[in-house]
Amino acid sequence: MPRRKPRTDRRAGPPAGGGLGDVFGSTEPGPDSDDLYTVRTIPGSRAIKTYRCPGCDHEIAPGVAHVVAWPAYGGEDDRRHWHRGCWNGRQTRRITRRWS
Repeated sequence: MPRRKPRTDRRAGPPAGGGLGDVFGSTEPGPDSDDLYTVRTIPGSRAIKTYRCPGCDHEIAPGVAHVVAWPAYGGEDDRRHWHRGCWNGRQTRRITRRWS
C-alpha cells in the first residue's frame, strides 16, 4: 500500500510565534557570540548570484540554498552570505575572511 502524507488541519492557522519571523528572519547569536544577528534562509531557487562565504572562504554558487546574516543593528552593507553548515558551525571555528 502506498504511503500517504499525514492529514493536517487547515483550520488551525499559522503556527504560534511564526508570524513575522518568516518575513524578517530570526535573531541568533553571531560568530563572536556577543552580538545578535538577523538571519534569513535563501532557497536555491532565489539564489541567483555568486557569493563568498566568510566561514570557509569558498564560493556559494547560484542555485545553492544558503543563509544571509547581518548584525541586528547593522545596515544592508553588513549582510554576509554563509553556507548553512558554516553558519551552524560558526561557534566552533574562526571566520576565515574579514571585510574592512
